[in-house]
Amino acid sequence: MMIAGPYLLYLGHSDDEVGIKTSRGLAVFRRELCVGEFRHHDCPLTLSLPRMGFPEAVTAGAKTLVLGIANAGGMLGADLVRDAVAAIEAGLDVASGLHNRLRDEPALVDAAARHGRKLHDVRDPRPDIPIGNGKPRAGKRLLTVGTDCSVGKMYATLCLETGMRARGMRADFRATGQTGILIAGGGVPLDAVIADFISGAIEQVSPARDDGGWDLIEGQGSLFHPSFAGVSTGLLHGAQPDALVLCHDPVREHMRGLPHYQLPGLKQTLEANLAVARLTNPAVQAVGVALNTSKMTREAAERLCADTADELGLPCTDPFAMGVEPIVDRVVSCFGA
Repeated sequence: MMIAGPYLLYLGHSDDEVGIKTSRGLAVFRRELCVGEFRHHDCPLTLSLPRMGFPEAVTAGAKTLVLGIANAGGMLGADLVRDAVAAIEAGLDVASGLHNRLRDEPALVDAAARHGRKLHDVRDPRPDIPIGNGKPRAGKRLLTVGTDCSVGKMYATLCLETGMRARGMRADFRATGQTGILIAGGGVPLDAVIADFISGAIEQVSPARDDGGWDLIEGQGSLFHPSFAGVSTGLLHGAQPDALVLCHDPVREHMRGLPHYQLPGLKQTLEANLAVARLTNPAVQAVGVALNTSKMTREAAERLCADTADELGLPCTDPFAMGVEPIVDRVVSCFGA
C-alpha cells in the first residue's frame, strides 16, 4: 500500500471508545510508527500519545494523517473533511479506512493535487478477487469469531500471532479489516467486497501453504448481528478454519448499535459458528475463548475466565491482558507444534 510513516492518528471530535479502534489499534500494535494524536478540545479520549496540531506533527516527522475513526456508516463528515484538508495543506498525506472514499471528496482531491500529497483509501479491495470454490487447500488456519462486532477479534488474532511465534511456530496474521490492514501492511477489507466474492477473497488472502505454519485470520462481525452476519458467514466458508477462537465482551449489554437485540450466549454462538464452518471444513474444532476484560478488575476477570473455561470445556483468557498461552497449548495439543 506504500503508506508513508510515521503517522499522526486522528481522533477528531470522537467520544466513543469503540469508534476510535483503528487509531487505538495502531497505537497499541505499531506504536513505533505513531508520533502523536490529533483531537479537538471536545474529544475526551486519548491514546496517551503527544497531542499535536498538523504543522507540529510535520515538524515531528509525521508523513501521514490516519483517519482512524469508525463512525456509523463509515462516512466522511464535514468536520473531518475540513481537518483532512488542513492536514494536507500542512504537508501530510491522508489515509482512511472509512466507507466514503477520500478520492470521492472534491475538496480533498483538489487539496492533494495543489500540495502534491497522496490520498490512501484502505478499504479498496483488489480488483481480481475470485468467486470462492470451497476446495480443500493445504495449510492450517485459525479464525477468530465473536458474539458481536468490535469485541476484540483483531486483538486476539494479533496476540495469538505473537504467542505462537514465541513458541517457535510459524504463524501469520491475515487482516480482513481496515485497522488490521494498516497494522499488517496488507490484507482484504472484507466489508467492502461484493457479497458473491467474500469467500473467494478469504481464499485469496489465505492461500494454501505447505510449511506447517498457521494462517491466523482476523474475524469480522457476528453470525448473530443482523447487520453483519452475511460477512461473517462468507468469512467462515472462505477461511476453511481448522480452529476457532470465540471472542466476547462480557460487559456489553446489547449488540453494538442495536439496543433492541440482545447478545447471544457463548455456547450458542460457538455451536452456530462450528455448524457454518463445517460446510468447507467438517473437521473444524473450537480451541479457546478470548474475553475482552479491559473494563473489569483483574480479580473479576480471572474469575470469569475460570468460570467460562469450566462451562465450555475450553481454555479461556484475555489475550491482551493475560496472554494466550492456554489457547496456544490447546492448539498444540490438537494439531501439533
